[in-house]
Amino acid sequence: MTSVPSHARAIVIGGGIIGCSTAYHLAKLGWKDVVLLERAKLTSGSTFHAAGLVGQLRNSANITQLLGHSVSLYAELEKETGLSTGWRRTGGLRLACSEARMIELKRQVTTARSFGLEMHVLSPKEAQDLWPVMALEGVVGAVFLPSDGQANPSDITQALARGARMHGAKIIEDCPVTSIERDANGVTGVTTPFGKIGCETIILCAGQWTREVAAQIGVNVPLVSVEHQYLITEPIAGVTRDLPTMRDPDNLIYFREEVGGLTMGGYEPNPKPWAVDGIPEGFHFTLLNNDVEHFEQIMERAIMRVPAFETVGIKDFINGPESFTPDGNFILGEAPECPRLYVGAGFNAFGIASAGGAGKALAEWAAAGEQPYDLWPVDIRRFGRPHRDVDWVRARTLELYGKHYSIGWPGEEHSSGRPLRRSPLYDRLKAAGSVFGEKLGWERPNWFERNGEERVERYSFARPNWFEAVGYEHKAARERAALFDQTSFAKFMLVGRDAAAALDWICSNHVTKAPGTLIYTQMLNAKGGIECDLTVARLAEERFYIVTGTGFATHDFDWISRNIPKGMDAQLVDVTSGYATLALMGPLARNILARVTRDDISNGAFPFAHVRGIVIAGAPVLALRVTYVGELGWELHIPTEFALSVYDALKGEGEEFGLVDAGYRAIESLRLEKGYRAWGAEIGPDHSPFEAGLGWAVKLKKGTPFMGREALVAEPDAPLKKLMACFTVADPDVSLWGRETILRDGERVGWLTSGGWGYTVGKNIGYGFVRRASGVDRDFILDGHYELEVATDRVPCDVHLEALYDPTSARVRA
Repeated sequence: MTSVPSHARAIVIGGGIIGCSTAYHLAKLGWKDVVLLERAKLTSGSTFHAAGLVGQLRNSANITQLLGHSVSLYAELEKETGLSTGWRRTGGLRLACSEARMIELKRQVTTARSFGLEMHVLSPKEAQDLWPVMALEGVVGAVFLPSDGQANPSDITQALARGARMHGAKIIEDCPVTSIERDANGVTGVTTPFGKIGCETIILCAGQWTREVAAQIGVNVPLVSVEHQYLITEPIAGVTRDLPTMRDPDNLIYFREEVGGLTMGGYEPNPKPWAVDGIPEGFHFTLLNNDVEHFEQIMERAIMRVPAFETVGIKDFINGPESFTPDGNFILGEAPECPRLYVGAGFNAFGIASAGGAGKALAEWAAAGEQPYDLWPVDIRRFGRPHRDVDWVRARTLELYGKHYSIGWPGEEHSSGRPLRRSPLYDRLKAAGSVFGEKLGWERPNWFERNGEERVERYSFARPNWFEAVGYEHKAARERAALFDQTSFAKFMLVGRDAAAALDWICSNHVTKAPGTLIYTQMLNAKGGIECDLTVARLAEERFYIVTGTGFATHDFDWISRNIPKGMDAQLVDVTSGYATLALMGPLARNILARVTRDDISNGAFPFAHVRGIVIAGAPVLALRVTYVGELGWELHIPTEFALSVYDALKGEGEEFGLVDAGYRAIESLRLEKGYRAWGAEIGPDHSPFEAGLGWAVKLKKGTPFMGREALVAEPDAPLKKLMACFTVADPDVSLWGRETILRDGERVGWLTSGGWGYTVGKNIGYGFVRRASGVDRDFILDGHYELEVATDRVPCDVHLEALYDPTSARVRA
């Protein structure tokens, strides 16, 4: 009879490599009372059939750091536990079979160098010298990352489990969790066939079962199961134990050495979903029937690349389902629906590469109650309303699976599950020529076709096909006026007797000024890092209107609601769907607005950073005097049923003034010129307002207490380790997209967080932190000579600490 304890400090659900890594790291943190529950045997879900490639490089520095911890851990784990992990540092080779792919790989090399990884560009012959069993058909170049490798997934899991036990954790196999218990304050325990276990914290690492387990208590984990096939060959002449892992993305295939033979698999463009109606009972240490016909498209490419595949024997052919997510990134963090329930799941077939670092990050997150560093690319709070529909999730996930080895184009959009969430202006804008993008399910204008351009986006690492159209919209916003549909903004109301006091604590700027004021503010964590970046309008003594970015709806709602001090009378309500939003921006914006309202909108009556209720074409409108493009303008928040009337009135009266519809790609170029920061790019939980150049928006002088204040007060006593700067490149043949390496006097000091073209200044613009361990200040930045490494080429650039474009005195505040 299995015996379970009555209580544990933390329960880890799931005995795959992620769960065992999390238990191991929790135990190493000193949490002795940790219990891991596995419904069958360790590794019996999907870990046992994983292919075992370990790569490190991702688009995010922090996720690359996380994967780097996996490599470091796997290299030392055998010494600690006495169990072999099968880890081998063979290096990782990646081929290019087109010029576009080679540009992408060179950009990856630059990204690797930005993040401190060694990576090399190789000729086809140099690649073949490293991997002699391949044919070079179609290969134009390659890159090599020496610190990548491969491992045995089951062996690593058992080593992690032993390490967890050595540090005091308890692992119980054949003990399924039949239910999770919770109350209004979060999780309280679990029920098993052998009794209940009370606990303070639960970490859910149940692989492809995670979604259905979490759903029992109202938590959404958007992942689905997809079949993934690979084979293992008999020995092949020329294959040695130190053969690097190899990916040939243009041919959708990957390889690694396996006992003198090769493991080969791939990512077909027409993937097969699995368990659409639920995972069968008793599915452990179980594989699916092979689908040879479906795998044939992969096999044909493998034979082309490795001619020995035409005759070599097949030792094993594996078809194992794995969990995948709708954006291709895994899922970590505390569930917004349930305090103290943490999730680690949806690893998109790179769970082995991620497990060491993901388990460490998850353990530290659970132990401290806050993420150890910025993990936004994998944060569970990046999801929203569309992700509650498993059919929508499956459609998008299958599209992303099919694009696994596609070129990662800047600004790429996806097509599945669209259109879903539509502004009331959608049909009007479509008729006006809008080319839509999508964020969190919302259809949003990217740009407008006006001169017979093809209404489709053609991606490029140089100038894409929308370049001229966006330039037209940019110029209109700078010289006349532009109208942006920003209905997708997340919008909240905070109401109650203590609403002002709650926001005064959560916000770093003075948001409790008189009703009618509008404040731009950050919300900080205890370390002084920026968790939210938004605007707060005080509508009345006990009512505040909060506006934040589309993609941050779940994250910001969760952050605000969790940090309202206990006992305060303050209720947060999501009112996003109740309001359409039109942003009227440009030097002639007041001329146009004055034509459609009788309200006084002069600067004296309606100054910058204020909010007023006005009437436009019979519609009650909440007008916010604010800008994200660097021009005079208003955000007009309109009850949804009035949106079309307001839009038609503005367009009708605006024609005389040259008003144009404009999209989000123009907003991006406009904000880059003005130096406005974007959360998730320039700013985030790892960056303080002072480092980001936003110290002016912090209320330190009056001594008012607020979250993160103590960290900021201490910050001026030591030199800043990094400081945000702007970089420009005049050469129009260069394109900046982000992650280019910043070099000061020939030394690497950071990377660009974002980049684009400034149509008014006529230059490439990029932003990034200049970093130095001993400290950075204005003089250090301005005294240096700078270059940017762009796709391995160094190009000269200029550095700036002030906005490139600033019409403030003439327009924005007048």
